[in-house]
Parts: sequence; structure tokens; C-alpha cells
Amino acid sequence: MQVAIHAGAAFTDEGRVLSSLKKNSATLSATGVRFFGWRRYNRIFKPAFDKIEAEAVHLTSYQNLKAILPTGPDTRRAIFCSGKFAGDPADALKDGQLYPQAGRRMALLEQVYSDHQVELLMGLRNPGSLVPKLLMSLTEEAREDIVRNTDLSCLSWIGMVEDIRDLAPSVQITLWSDEDTPFIWGDVIRALSNLDEDVVLADEYELLTSLLDDTGREKVLELTGRDTQLGKSDLNDMLAQIFEDHAQPDKVEEELDMPGWSTEIVEAFSELYEQDLERLSTMPGVRVLRP
Repeated sequence: MQVAIHAGAAFTDEGRVLSSLKKNSATLSATGVRFFGWRRYNRIFKPAFDKIEAEAVHLTSYQNLKAILPTGPDTRRAIFCSGKFAGDPADALKDGQLYPQAGRRMALLEQVYSDHQVELLMGLRNPGSLVPKLLMSLTEEAREDIVRNTDLSCLSWIGMVEDIRDLAPSVQITLWSDEDTPFIWGDVIRALSNLDEDVVLADEYELLTSLLDDTGREKVLELTGRDTQLGKSDLNDMLAQIFEDHAQPDKVEEELDMPGWSTEIVEAFSELYEQDLERLSTMPGVRVLRP
């Protein structure tokens, strides 16, 4: 069986993945895919991960993790969704690295599900906007401790992915940029479900249209409703142009309410983030979804 872990990151998904899986449940069921939400994570996965931190993982945790897999000859893939699989948001900036717990957590799942193919699928976010949101979600004391003891300018996704590759080398990794999701939402859901790229999904363009004005929504619906032979690249270019012309500023522009976190800092992170995505796409065992 294929075991797919959808893991956030923080401030990316907002429940959209699980909602999309539910909307496409008939298609998924017909192709042998089952999916599970945060309750399974809280009840089974989190207690096991907590024991990793205490270095006290025992037989019961292994048994519970094995027992959670669905049975039946028609199930080929199980998807488990939670924004906390790679680590709780409160711990996502510890030890000078983004999600320092992710490697050990995936190593545990690799070991428990050694008879299955484990895949981690994760939406990333520009650290220039992620870091201030993570910091402002913490208590003042915790925030000051991280700022005092962490070189925030060095934070990138490379360390997390390298940890997973080192500690859980058989776990396949699929990543995408949250900033790209309006244009690749169908690709994300198909990757999560391991569906062919030509499988039609119920809500492939809903995220994109939710960000547009009325004229933009009409143009997207007209374009995607045509029976044309447009290639994927041409279609994405046209959708990007519609987005540029008709995006609603209040839907796409975000205030980063953290003292001292300037536009210049975000722009510097943005450049490094693009470089990191390119580097990640060349790593063995890593796939990066792009428009």
C-alpha cells in the first residue's frame, strides 16, 4: 500500500486539501484511495511523535501506527492529512532550522511502514512571510527566545529536506510552493492521490477564481470550460495573465504585522527561496510541483 502524508506547512493549507479530497471522494474511492483528517493524527500519530521527543517510542506506538492503515484489497493508497506532521507550529523554528523534528518523524514512519511506500507531500511557503507569522503566533517570551538565539536570516527549507533524506532515505518527497497553489491546485490533489494527470477534478480552479474579480472569474471559467487542445504550459500562461489583470488586492496582499520585518527582508528571502526550490528539484527522491 502507498502511505501518503500531507504535512502543511503552517499557514498554507487552511483545510483546503481535505475539503478538496472530500469533493472528489467518488473519484478517489473508485481508484482505491482513502483519506483521513486531523483526528487520526491527534489520536495516533501525535502520541507516537511525542514519544520520539522523549526517546521512549515503544511497541504500543508501533502497533497503533500499523493498525491505523485501512484494510481491504481495493485500497491502494491511504492519505493522512494534518498541518502538524512535520512538527507543531510552535516548534517549527527551534534549533535554528525550519521544522527540525521532521526528519526523525519521517524516519519513524519509514520504519513502521517498511512494507509500504511512504510519501511526504508538503506545501512550502516563502520564509520571508512564514517566519514572522510563526513568530507572532507564539507567546512573547517564546518569540523573544527564538529571536535572541536563532539566526533568522539563515532559515531555509534545505535543512529540513536534507534531514529527511538522511534519516528516512526511502521516503519519497513531493513539494510545492504555496504561492503557486492557485495555478497548480489540480496537480497538488492528483499528486496526493497518485492520479493520472488527465483525471478531471471537481474543484481544480476554485482556489484561483476565489482570488479574482467577477470578470476574472468569468474568463477563467470560459477558458477552462473550452474543449481546446491547449497545452499545460500555454494554459498556465493564460491563467497567470488573467490573475495579473484581475486579482483582488485584498485577497492576495498580506500584511506582516511584526516590528522590524521590512519589505526588503521579504524580498531577500524571496530570492533565496526561489534558489532553494530550484535546488530541491534536483535532489534525488524529491519532486517539486511548479506551474
